[in-house]
Amino acid sequence: MATQATPIPSSPSIKMDSAPIGIFDSGVGGLSVYLHLKQQLPDEQYLYYADTLNVPYGPRSSAEIKELTLIAVDWLVQSGCKLIVIACNSASAHALQLARHKYPHIPIVGLVPALKPAVLNSNSKSVAVLATKATLDGELLNTVISDYALPAQVNVVKWFDPNLVPWVEAGMPIQSETPERLKAQLKNFAQQKVDHLVLGCTHYPFFREFVMSQIADENLGIKVVDSGAAIAARVKTLLQQSQSLAASKQVEASNESLYIGHSDQERDDLSLAQSTLSFFVSDPKADLAEVSKLVNRLIHR
Repeated sequence: MATQATPIPSSPSIKMDSAPIGIFDSGVGGLSVYLHLKQQLPDEQYLYYADTLNVPYGPRSSAEIKELTLIAVDWLVQSGCKLIVIACNSASAHALQLARHKYPHIPIVGLVPALKPAVLNSNSKSVAVLATKATLDGELLNTVISDYALPAQVNVVKWFDPNLVPWVEAGMPIQSETPERLKAQLKNFAQQKVDHLVLGCTHYPFFREFVMSQIADENLGIKVVDSGAAIAARVKTLLQQSQSLAASKQVEASNESLYIGHSDQERDDLSLAQSTLSFFVSDPKADLAEVSKLVNRLIHR
């Protein structure tokens, strides 16, 4: 089990509008949410904590996920974040309320798969959720099923593949068994009359184009949805309400500078302050050069 990482020292006099937005995920998947946030909030700075030491969270127990999530949230809070996005469906499903209870003075936004809009827009009365086992078993998703899918008589097909997250983390090589299984499952969804597919893990939007290409090639008639844009809109609303939006032009949108570091080591404060995205990994043995390549590949696709 991971231990608490050393947070970035924050100044007690820092203004909330210039404080960073914190993002947490077990790995790089939360970068899909970051891209939506940056699109809607280009003047903000972002501090990302990737728990690469313990990725993936999907197969872990609820107790483990709660403990690891609080470690990450503690780090982001102590690093001076004005708002935190738990950009991990598994962590949100099991630990969102726990984190909010511990830090009631800081807005914490969690993710839930975009099942509600899928249910409301389904014509076939059959939708699918592709997510980790932890998310599929979690309270947040199943509350949406109880509150919206069951009353609307919409069948929700749940499916998970434990290899999808590692596949994304590895750069999504096409010559592997994982994409072949995914292609086969898309055909199964179509046979089950599924007309909306919900990508219920932040890693999954990175293979959205692959999925949509397969759907088009096979004429499967399935719409693909995820919650990234809705999360970014929610963050923007919360910052507006608290008057904590970053000043316009604080960060040049054309200069997306990136800082990569280990969460438990000293960092270059000047480079950190000048970075649009500061990305920290919890694995002390992680090769930062390789991490940088992966992060750059995902955010500049």
